[in-house]
Amino acid sequence: MHITQESDYAIRIVYCLARSDSRRDARGISEEICVSLRFSLKILGKLVQSGLVTSFKGNRGGYELARPASEITLRNVIEAVEGEYCFSRCLKGDSACCSRGAWGSCAFQRVFSEISQEVNRRLDEVTFAQFLEDPST
Repeated sequence: MHITQESDYAIRIVYCLARSDSRRDARGISEEICVSLRFSLKILGKLVQSGLVTSFKGNRGGYELARPASEITLRNVIEAVEGEYCFSRCLKGDSACCSRGAWGSCAFQRVFSEISQEVNRRLDEVTFAQFLEDPST
């Protein structure tokens, strides 16, 4: 299992903005993280919509983080582009997702739920401020 390419790029974009002392334009961001401008703009739109990034129009426009890097977690960024992380589609919340008709009473569903909660807990523990402090990033 792995995160999607879109989540990977979103993480790079937020990290790029966290490292910056000023607003960044979309072209500069896309060049720095080696992602097409079109895909970068799509991701930036989702990050703006989620409230993680602020967009500014005009000559002095661009993008910047909407709050400090210490308040933005990996979970925030992944959920901005993917939605809530679930280990299995059977956790989406209704019986239509269960092909066995056992929604709510399935041992697999209980275990998958525990795994999802643990992954989300760990993603919540990692902030972008931690990446800024790590000399290897």
